[in-house]
Amino acid sequence: MDDMNDETRWLDDTERRAWLSLLAVVLVGFPELERTFRPYGLVHVEYGLLAALSGEDEGLRLSELAAQMNMSQSRLSHRMRKLVDLGYVEVSGDACDGRVSIAKVTEAGRRFAEQVSPAHVADVRRLIFDHLDDAQTAALADALGAVADRLGSSCPGAPKGPPVPKARA
Repeated sequence: MDDMNDETRWLDDTERRAWLSLLAVVLVGFPELERTFRPYGLVHVEYGLLAALSGEDEGLRLSELAAQMNMSQSRLSHRMRKLVDLGYVEVSGDACDGRVSIAKVTEAGRRFAEQVSPAHVADVRRLIFDHLDDAQTAALADALGAVADRLGSSCPGAPKGPPVPKARA
C-alpha cells in the first residue's frame, strides 16, 4: 500500500468548514425535508420522481427516468411500484416499441404533487434560503452547480452550462 501522507492535500480551514456544513445539510436537513412526505407514506426520492414526471405530458421511458434520477433500474422499479399502487403514476408499454415502458403521472398524482409541493418549497426555504441573502444564494448556486457538473449530475432541473438570466416581469 502506498504511503498517502506525502501526497494527501488536507482540507484547509475554509474547505473543512464547507465540508462539515454540507454534511450538516445532508445529515440534518434532508431528514427534516422527509418529514413533509412522511404523512403521505412517501420519501423525498418518490416525490422527486413525481416532480420529474409532472413536467413530461407524454411521460418518460423508465430507462430515461432512471438515468435522470441517477437510479438503478431495480431501485426505480421498487419506487415506481409504490407510486403505481398509490395511483399517482401509470406505467404502460410504448405503442411503437413493446420493449419500452413509459411512466406518466396520473391526475391523482398531479393533484397530490400540487397539494404537497407548497409545503416542500416552504421547508426548503426555511431550511436553506431564509438564512441567505441574494449574494449568498448566488454563490451557493454557483458552487454547488460546479460540484454537480463534475459529478455528472442529471438531476431534474439542474442547470446545464452557464446560468441563463430570467426575464423580469
